[in-house]
Amino acid sequence: METVADYFGSLVFNDETMRLRLPKDVYRQLMQTVQEGKDLDLNIANAVAHAMKCWAIENGCSYYTHWFQPMTGITAEKHESFIRPVPGGKVIMEFSGKELVKGEPDASSFPSGGLRATFEARGYTAWDPTSYAFIKDDTLCIPTAFCSYSGEVLDKKTPLLRSMEAISNESLKILHLFGNEDVKRVGTTVGPEQEYFLIDKEDYSKREDLVLTGRTLLGARSPKGQEMNDHYFGAIRTRVSAFMHDLDKELWKLGINSKTSHNEVAPCQHEMAPVYCTTNVAVDHNQLTMELMKKIAEKHGLACLLHEKPFKGVNGSGKHNNWSLSTDTGENLLDPGDDPRENIQFLLFLTAVIKAVDEYQDLLRLSAASAGNDHRLGASEAPPAIVSIFIGSDLEDILDSISFDKESSGKMNEKMGFGVHALPYIARDTSDRNRTSPMAFTGNKFEFRMLGSSFSVSGPNIVLNTIVANSLSEFYEELKDEKDIKAAVLELIKREYAAHKRIIFNGNNYSEDWVKEAENRGLLNLRTAPEAYDTFLLKKNMDVFAKFHIYSAIEIHSRYEIVNEEYSKTIHIEALTMIDMIRRMVLPAVEKYTSSLALGLEAKFKVSKAPFKSERQLLDKLSALTDELDAAVAKLDSVTSAAEKYAGSSLSHYSCKIIIPEMDEVRRISDEIELLMPSGCWPYPTYAKMLYYI
Repeated sequence: METVADYFGSLVFNDETMRLRLPKDVYRQLMQTVQEGKDLDLNIANAVAHAMKCWAIENGCSYYTHWFQPMTGITAEKHESFIRPVPGGKVIMEFSGKELVKGEPDASSFPSGGLRATFEARGYTAWDPTSYAFIKDDTLCIPTAFCSYSGEVLDKKTPLLRSMEAISNESLKILHLFGNEDVKRVGTTVGPEQEYFLIDKEDYSKREDLVLTGRTLLGARSPKGQEMNDHYFGAIRTRVSAFMHDLDKELWKLGINSKTSHNEVAPCQHEMAPVYCTTNVAVDHNQLTMELMKKIAEKHGLACLLHEKPFKGVNGSGKHNNWSLSTDTGENLLDPGDDPRENIQFLLFLTAVIKAVDEYQDLLRLSAASAGNDHRLGASEAPPAIVSIFIGSDLEDILDSISFDKESSGKMNEKMGFGVHALPYIARDTSDRNRTSPMAFTGNKFEFRMLGSSFSVSGPNIVLNTIVANSLSEFYEELKDEKDIKAAVLELIKREYAAHKRIIFNGNNYSEDWVKEAENRGLLNLRTAPEAYDTFLLKKNMDVFAKFHIYSAIEIHSRYEIVNEEYSKTIHIEALTMIDMIRRMVLPAVEKYTSSLALGLEAKFKVSKAPFKSERQLLDKLSALTDELDAAVAKLDSVTSAAEKYAGSSLSHYSCKIIIPEMDEVRRISDEIELLMPSGCWPYPTYAKMLYYI
C-alpha cells in the first residue's frame, strides 16, 4: 500500500531529486548559490535545465512555464513546449540554461502603477533557485521573479527575497556580537494558516455576487448562524472530509506540509494549517494552496470561497501569519529557552520586534489592508484595525522588571494538573494565546493575525522583515563598540522597552475601552484601507524601504497607485453587480409576488367582502419597501457613475465614504424584503440554504 512518505514531494524537483540527478560539482555549486547567495553560473544553469527537463518529461510533461507572482495577488503562467523542430519534419525535446534562467512574458497588462505604458510591453522573468520547481497540470513550473524592461520590480517575490537578505544580514551582525561566529545565515520562517468557506457549487453558480465579487452583496440573516458554536472543531462532515483528504494528497505531492485541518467557527467555514518553512517557499506554497483549494472543491461539487467576508453576520476568514527567525545552525532566535530572564539574546530580538511594530504600526496595518478585509477587521473573529502586540504576562513581567527596576514574579515553566490522577501534568507555555491581538507572541514565534484570507502573504512578510531588520541595524550601531555586551544590551532593552511599551496590550482588543485607551497611548486607528494606504508615502516609511533596497521610490509610488486602484475597482464592480442583481432579479421577483398577492386579495374580497388585514399590511409594506429599494438603487447608480470624476487616492476615499454607504442602504432594504418573501419566490439561494447545504 502506498503511504504518504512514498509520494510526498513526488512532483517537486527538490533537494533529494537534484542530489540524485545532478553531477556532484554542479549540485555543490547550486547549493552555494542557494545557501550563500553566490552568483549563478550559466554552465550550472545548463546542467540543471537538462536534468530538470528529463525529470519533467519522465513525469509526463511536455510544457514548462515561468511561474511568477505579479501585483494581482495571484500567480501567472506563460506555457512553452519543450519541442524544437529538426530536419525531416521531426522535433526534439530541448530545454537550455538560458530558457531556465530567463523568460519574457508581456508586462503591459499586469498592474504596474504607472511604471509601464500599454505600448511598453516587454518584461522579464528570472529563475529563483531558492524555491523548488514543481509539476502542476502536467507542466513544469519554475518559480521566478518578474521585472519590467527598465528593471523596476513588478512582482511580490523580488522584494520579499530582498527583505529576507536584509534581516539575515542585520541578525548576523547582532549574533556575532554575542560570539556566534558559526552562524552564516539567518532565515525567516512562516506558517500561514488558511481559512476558507465551502458551499455547494450549484448554490454558488446561482449567486451573481459570489461569482463576480467573491462575497454575498445581498442576503438576510439565517434563523441559525454561529451562535451555538457547534461548528467549531466539530466532527467534519463526510463530503468536506473527502475534499480535505484530496487536498492534502495533492498538496503533499507538491511538498507542501499540510498538517492540520478543522472546522472553524462559522458554518461551512474551515481551516488548513501547514508546518512552517522558509518564508519565500511558504509564500509560494500558500499561493498553490489557494489555487488547489478552488480546483479540488469543484471536483467535489463545491465552491471554495476565499473572500474575507463572504457572509454578513458570521465570521469572516483570515490568514494567520506565524513568523519567526532561525539560524542555519538550527537555533530559533525567538525561543525564550528555559529561563527567558537569563536569555538576553532572546530578549534583545524580542525588543527589536516590539520597537519595529510600534514605529511602523502604519506599515503593518497597510500590509493587511484591502476592500475585503475592511469587512472583517474588528469583528468577533478578527483583530481590530489598531495594531498592538500581545506578549503575555510572564514576558511583560520580565521586561518590566528590567526596564522599571521592578521585582519579577519569578513564575516560569510551571506545571499544570487536571485534578485526576490518571491524567498527566503538562508544562504551561510562556504565554497564553490572545485571539483578539493583531500581533501575538505564541511561544517561539509571532502570529500576525490581521491578514485577509485571499491575501498573498508576501506583503506582510516584506514589512515584518524590513522593519525588524531596521531595529536590529540600529541596535548594532549602538552595541558594536561596547566592551561589556551584556550590560550594554540590558541598558538598551531597558530604554527601548520603556519607549515602546505603549504597543504592548495583553487584554481584550475587541473592547471599546481598548479603543479609547489606544487613542490615549497615541496608537493609530486606521479604520479603512484608504486611510492605511495614505501612510505608504510617509517619509519614514519610504526611507526604511530605501535603506535596505527593498523598494526604490518609484516602486513605492507604483504600489501606492496599485493598491488604491485595486480598492476602487473592487468597490466599483461590487456596486455594479448589486445594481444588476436588484434591477434584473430582486425587483421583478418582488413585483411578481406583490401582483399575485394583490390579485389574490381582490379575488378573496369579491367572495367574502372581508378586509384581510394582515395580507393587506404585507402588501402595503412590500410596496413601500419596493419604492424605497428602487430609489436607493437609483442613488447608488448615480454615485457610482459620479466616481469617474475621481482618480487614485481620491477615488478610493470616494468609494469608501460615498459608494459603500449607499450599498449598505440598498442591502438593508433588500434584506428586509427577503425576510417578508416566500422562500420559493426569492430569486437567490438564501443564507440558510447555503450555510447548511449538507
